[in-house]
Amino acid sequence: MTKPQLVLDIGGVLATNLSPLFWELLAAEANVSEEVIYAVYKKQISERLWIGDLTEEQFWLWVKDYTPLLETKRARAFIDNSLQPLPALAKVAEWSEIADVHLLSNHLPGWVEPIVKPIKPYLKSITISSLAAVRKPHPDIYARTAAYFPTGSTALFVDDKSKNIKQAASLGWRTLLADEDGKWIPQVLPLLEQVRKQE
Repeated sequence: MTKPQLVLDIGGVLATNLSPLFWELLAAEANVSEEVIYAVYKKQISERLWIGDLTEEQFWLWVKDYTPLLETKRARAFIDNSLQPLPALAKVAEWSEIADVHLLSNHLPGWVEPIVKPIKPYLKSITISSLAAVRKPHPDIYARTAAYFPTGSTALFVDDKSKNIKQAASLGWRTLLADEDGKWIPQVLPLLEQVRKQE
């Protein structure tokens, strides 16, 4: 029998999001406020960074313009401080016994590696936007992950962003919106069981 497919976001699901802590740490070193540097980032950098059009090195050069005294090594440590494991990370091994587990994230591979490394043995695929050159909620990145699904299987997608959930639902995937308190976690196994019965 084909297993259900469980597709997990990373930020806000398996690990904390970069925002707001990363920008708070950066602003403390910068010549501008957190609001200003984040607004410029969203306008100039965000989209290009997450689709791989801008390298990590170029991102740190951009950061350097605002924090000339901040060493890149220390700034890079802000990423690790901001991306901390959430309780769901410890559930991946258990979920992998019932479902094929996939990661689908808007991120940079080097930034999420500390989170992903311990669970790699339990994963069927990892799709990262900066490598795929497309980001959620564009349908093409969902298709990249769906290419790993066995024929005829059904997917359950977990993300903390409504727009990403909406796109997945439009593709026929079952969805679950992750909340900050982790109340979504106990719903995964019952939903996977429902998905399994539908197949």
